[in-house]
Amino acid sequence: MTRLGESVARASELLAQDLSSDSTVQQLLTETKARRYLDLSDLSAKEQAELIASRTVEVLPGVAKLAERIEARAAEGKGLHIKLGIDPTATDVHLGHAVPLIILSRFQRLGHDVTLIIGDFTAKIGDPSGRTAERPPLTDEDIAQNLATYREQVRPFFDFEKVSFRQNSEWLAPYTFPELLGLLSQVPVSQLLQREDFRNRLAAGSGLTMTELLYPIAQGLDSVALECDVELGGADQLLNLQMGRKLMEVHRQKPQLVVTMPLIEGTDGTGAKMSKSKGNYVGLSAPADDVFGKIMSVPDRLMEPYLKAWTEWTDAEIALAVSRIEDRSLHPMDLKKVLAGEVVAALYGVDAAMTARAGFIAQFSRKSFTDVETPVVELSEHGAEPATAVLSKVLGFQPSASAARRVAKQNGLRLVIESDGGQEAVVLPEAEAIRPLGEVVAEAVAKAGGTPRVYLKAGRKLAELR
Repeated sequence: MTRLGESVARASELLAQDLSSDSTVQQLLTETKARRYLDLSDLSAKEQAELIASRTVEVLPGVAKLAERIEARAAEGKGLHIKLGIDPTATDVHLGHAVPLIILSRFQRLGHDVTLIIGDFTAKIGDPSGRTAERPPLTDEDIAQNLATYREQVRPFFDFEKVSFRQNSEWLAPYTFPELLGLLSQVPVSQLLQREDFRNRLAAGSGLTMTELLYPIAQGLDSVALECDVELGGADQLLNLQMGRKLMEVHRQKPQLVVTMPLIEGTDGTGAKMSKSKGNYVGLSAPADDVFGKIMSVPDRLMEPYLKAWTEWTDAEIALAVSRIEDRSLHPMDLKKVLAGEVVAALYGVDAAMTARAGFIAQFSRKSFTDVETPVVELSEHGAEPATAVLSKVLGFQPSASAARRVAKQNGLRLVIESDGGQEAVVLPEAEAIRPLGEVVAEAVAKAGGTPRVYLKAGRKLAELR
């Protein structure tokens, strides 16, 4: 049995046990945390290709071709040459940025050679992928500062001691105009304009700059310079990655394989990609308690894609957990606590994950909120306003009323009715969230009877309603 197979066997035994138990969860997190550093080189070429493909959107021209390339390089006594390009464009890094690094780490632990391309040249152009306007260019100082921050924040997911760093200014800056014209004569404009974001912007009359059209060319020349076997990128990078294959063919090189990764949905559950601008992200430098709480606030349907994106769980382990939820032998909340623990353990270690877990349970899983300090909303003053306005304007729990409505759409908004007999949580659907809050509370209290205490809960944030 392979080292991965042995780890999966141990973890699967734990996954079949009571996942509300702290001791079981701690053993599981210890096992899966160790797996992030596990030597995977004893897997066959086919097993390696399938492991990589299990967490990707596409492997082009196919998983079998990836296995063949692995075998061919192994016959030469070499590993694959894997490339990932980074444009250091921001100082704040979130979990979405960790996804390609986790895949890259697996390639690294499978015994392959990894190069990180620092896009110091292309960052001055700006990758137009998925954008509605040209991205402002960065200065050398911006790039240096952002790179230092990026490297430090993603370190928990990747071993930077076993990677080659290259800056694409090495080969792009000396590139001459005659060389560029000769290359462009072999690249159809139609291939560049296949990009949906380009077509949308032209249709909207926004226009494109020549630098944006040349960005895929510049990225493709990175692959030519390094003669890569595989390039990784987000699903929105597919045409850029395929340009690398095209330019390698032009230079009579063996075209690279392309591995695309999913774009991770944000924590608000609206379907939008995780991003700082939308506020639906988990920052890699956030405190452990905040990371745990943010993961706990996501809709249940995101647990499976999040497990695939940020853990070392195999498909079989995820399927086991999901099947237990379906047969009701595992509560979704218990699995979500494990997921939150996995993320915190990756960033700060298992002890920090267990501390964050204990803190969350103490604050949000207790039978009474009487001893919890919460903001108070006086219904005599704000009862005529809908819950969406109270959450955004009065409490500041959400940036806007529309954001509060999105929380309600994802069943993340609740009234908690607390009496001597315990608590009852009532989900507030969107239609109720836009009604006057005082009316909604009065109806809920009438159903409960007596004079219970009432709380408004949005995700993990709580306020008392009086």
